[in-house]
Amino acid sequence: MRFSMTYDDLLTGMTAAVQEAGELLRATPRPAQAATFAEGMAAFEAVEAAPGALLRGRLARLRPGAGWAEEWDGSGVPPAEGEQWIVDVIDGAVQYLQGLPQFCVSTALVRDREPVAAVLYAPLLGETYAAARGRGAARDGRPLVPSGKAEPGAAVVATGQPPFPARQPGVVEAAGRSLTAVLPLVAAVRNLGPTSWQIADTAAGRLDAFWQVGRDATNLLPGALIAREAGAVVTDLEGRPWTAGATGFLAAGPALHGPLLEALAGVGGHG
Repeated sequence: MRFSMTYDDLLTGMTAAVQEAGELLRATPRPAQAATFAEGMAAFEAVEAAPGALLRGRLARLRPGAGWAEEWDGSGVPPAEGEQWIVDVIDGAVQYLQGLPQFCVSTALVRDREPVAAVLYAPLLGETYAAARGRGAARDGRPLVPSGKAEPGAAVVATGQPPFPARQPGVVEAAGRSLTAVLPLVAAVRNLGPTSWQIADTAAGRLDAFWQVGRDATNLLPGALIAREAGAVVTDLEGRPWTAGATGFLAAGPALHGPLLEALAGVGGHG
């Protein structure tokens, strides 16, 4: 299926849906902290049910023929052809369940394995990131500009991990090596919550770079589009253009990307 609406119309519909779902989530009482993983999962599923149904219904009307990320095969990589929705009602579920404010509602439309539109909404911040392929990226309507820093020693960078990283052989060890490689070079390393939002903050220059080891397409695809459209450099950890099946990710301003890529190039050791 090809686009029968403009990207502006698509982003307008996505933004309305994501913000409506986010406001419903914000109005829902946060559950008490769970004592076990199973209890936490049950609480999470209960909270996300209503905003999730709302969001999926709105998006299905925008692109009736598109599939859904949970239908992808076990590789976690989108199909090579066709349109697919990525929907994360509470991107940053760990933070949400812990009573921390760093979470957002995230959605993206992927076409032929490439993200073509993405919208993120942080209900507690009241901020929205949006991007469409070839149309740039913005936060609350203002165009994004990535960091212009060239000196790693002045940089504040962020990192994250795929969900359940121990399930990907070698990723835990490689993530440790990557932190060891970057930490001495920069002013600070942080993990500030949702992967997608941290990449968007990199696109906006709030963070100077974001990297991650491991495969994590559903969390990385929305942010990757926002970062690219803002003018950040987005690659894997070998310097190739990032794709959904890559085992590493780096987004940074043009001047800082090279030094960080050099530091990360040897972390390896992941499947």
